[in-house]
Amino acid sequence: MNFKDFKFHPKVEAGITAAGYTVPTPIQAQAIVPVMENRDVMGLAQTGTGKTAAFGLPILHRLMTGQRGHIRCLMIAPTRELAEQINEAMKTLGKQTGLRTLTVYGGVSINPQKAALKRGVEIVVACPGRLLDHINQGTIDLSKVEVLVLDEADHMFDMGFFPDIRKILKVLPGQRQTLLFSATMPMEIKRLANDVLRHPQTIQADTATSAETVRHALYPVAQHLKTDLLLQMLEKTNTGSVLVFTRTKHRAKKLGEKLDKSGYNAASLQGNLSQNRRQEALDGFRKGKYQILVATDIAARGIDVSQVSHVINFDVPTTPEAYVHRIGRTGRAAKTGDAYTMVASEDKSMVRSIERLLGNSIEHRTIEGFDYKKAAPARSAQPARSMPNRNGAPRNSRPAGAGGTPRPNRNRPGQGQRPGGVRPSGNR
Repeated sequence: MNFKDFKFHPKVEAGITAAGYTVPTPIQAQAIVPVMENRDVMGLAQTGTGKTAAFGLPILHRLMTGQRGHIRCLMIAPTRELAEQINEAMKTLGKQTGLRTLTVYGGVSINPQKAALKRGVEIVVACPGRLLDHINQGTIDLSKVEVLVLDEADHMFDMGFFPDIRKILKVLPGQRQTLLFSATMPMEIKRLANDVLRHPQTIQADTATSAETVRHALYPVAQHLKTDLLLQMLEKTNTGSVLVFTRTKHRAKKLGEKLDKSGYNAASLQGNLSQNRRQEALDGFRKGKYQILVATDIAARGIDVSQVSHVINFDVPTTPEAYVHRIGRTGRAAKTGDAYTMVASEDKSMVRSIERLLGNSIEHRTIEGFDYKKAAPARSAQPARSMPNRNGAPRNSRPAGAGGTPRPNRNRPGQGQRPGGVRPSGNR
């Protein structure tokens, strides 16, 4: 099968050709036809499976006929980064169509959004909070929406957006096509799907598909030695772009600063940054300005960088599904990638759950010459571990920083290429 088999509008086909698409991914092969048939769809798919094109292409095809100048398609995403990613994909694929798209999210001035809405657009990609602001102020007209897309519904639930989603649904036309995509199917998502979808067709991309092109490895290490081990890992590994995941915003910030001071081109992506700084970090990572990006799970929604060679889990994710989400950012497009996970003694249960999901045990590795028995200084004693709240920060505790390491040595490393590893920036 290839994309010509779907018989898209010629101007949509032009966008497919310009994007270099030839053979549809499994989720695209399953989803495109029912979406083109105006059926409601429940899609189960991980990040990196090509789901944006799976719903975006048939929507562009549909909007080539009918009136323009008003909102006909509304796409809702949990984060600004994901909204921008979807918007960029729609602009690329629909470049020849003349259809106008707009992103609507908070953290930036609302006035340019109001002006664009007044001029008229056909597709809006929105985050729930700012979309509700427009609805309450009467600056957006959703009365003629024909297609609603709810993307990454499980993460919208995790971030507490479901009450907002239900308010938005009340102002949308009852007669519409609804497409809901989620990586997991907890009971809350099932209830939402039952409420908003009419006789849906369920399609599913294999949960472990992305895992099959990734080499996995576990690195057992004490909490207080994680930062030191990460530096050794980067020094002794031949890497391209590296994505490092932490559990908290505080840790992402501190770890990004530590890597930067150690001579790496590194940035952090976490919720405390302004929108401009978040976008600068993400764009810099995509374009190669930053070779290492440290991010939390929520901040990383929407990261779509095809050349990521390594995903390093500085902290073990809180669910097996989150592990697959994280590693799905490497090993894309038939390429292979590496996923390294630092594992402390308290992570054993989650590791077993991840291995059950993958259907295989994961190799344990050590780094030769690393002092795994180095004691933590008394002043860096770890606080009692607590459950994270919704935004990933521990409740009733102050984070210990990037792995609880002692104050780093501020002497700069030598210049030039480290043996087989990431090149320090050398100009700091």
